[in-house]
Amino acid sequence: MIHSSLRRYWIGHIRLALTLFGLPSAASCALNNHFRDYQFSSTLRYHYYSTGEPVMTSSGVLHVKSRCPQYPGSQVKRCPVPDDKVEWSQNWPEYSPVSHTDPAVTKKPKWADPEIGKFSVKFNALDGEVDRTSFEGNYRVENGKPLNPRGRTGVTGRGLLGRWGPNHAADPIVTRWKMDKKGAKMPHAVSKRPILQFVSIKRKDCGEWAIPGGMVDPGEQISLTLQREFSEEALNSLAMSASDKTKLHARITNLFKSPGIEVYKGYVDDPRNTDNAWMETVAVNFHDESGDSVSELPLQAGDDAGQVQWVDVDSSFPLYASHSSFLERVAKERSAHW
Repeated sequence: MIHSSLRRYWIGHIRLALTLFGLPSAASCALNNHFRDYQFSSTLRYHYYSTGEPVMTSSGVLHVKSRCPQYPGSQVKRCPVPDDKVEWSQNWPEYSPVSHTDPAVTKKPKWADPEIGKFSVKFNALDGEVDRTSFEGNYRVENGKPLNPRGRTGVTGRGLLGRWGPNHAADPIVTRWKMDKKGAKMPHAVSKRPILQFVSIKRKDCGEWAIPGGMVDPGEQISLTLQREFSEEALNSLAMSASDKTKLHARITNLFKSPGIEVYKGYVDDPRNTDNAWMETVAVNFHDESGDSVSELPLQAGDDAGQVQWVDVDSSFPLYASHSSFLERVAKERSAHW
């Protein structure tokens, strides 16, 4: 029997090899298929930030989870979209996607847009306080509706997403070093690199582990979204008294004011995506190097989280949507085990 750590080692290298060779994926996908986060093409874009390191965005990546057979939270079956018909540039007159917008969206909550034709909208621009620009560049608009910059998904409408076009989120990746009883960094048995841990939540909607992120409110700065979402989902700040919130804010402000490493900015291959609405995010790593900041706070699940805990950063740990790719980048930046 192969030792578990050695098994994780080989799984990670197999996944990397498949990605580098660009093997095609099947048209269908399961929500729990965690080993096909991305299929990279030869077209990649890089942006430089204050860290001096390039941050890779995913231009040219063929989305997979956005084409899963059944739309999450519903009985709606997507129109199957084969790999060679994903891009809008590919002629496909037979394409007949199903239309679906979840009742939670059609009830007109404050975080959702009205139906197209019932309000004035400016795509590819800052529309009042709602940012309708995309990290992917300008997207096409046909018949008054925006088109997913990564191509067909097999379903039109907004699904579970509130905004037509890009739905902006922020993902705070809070990490610390895994320590032994003497306070020394613990190396991985195979890679010999120190092990990072990150705060992970178990999502209530799908039961998958994820980074505790959330949607950017209209007019809100990304930096505030990152801190707010972490506080709500990993520390259950919404259930705290006013005095406890004040103490919590003072405790974590220093961490979130520190220079975080922006590891990703762009489109997210998310199962909630449709032809007309899609997820984009900014993922930033905030590291508690000394272990005396967030590390000492009691984690408590709140908001959309079912559970919350510190988890070892490891390539074999399955995560929601594209979150594994974000953690891989963090491990590389911190020279940690992956």
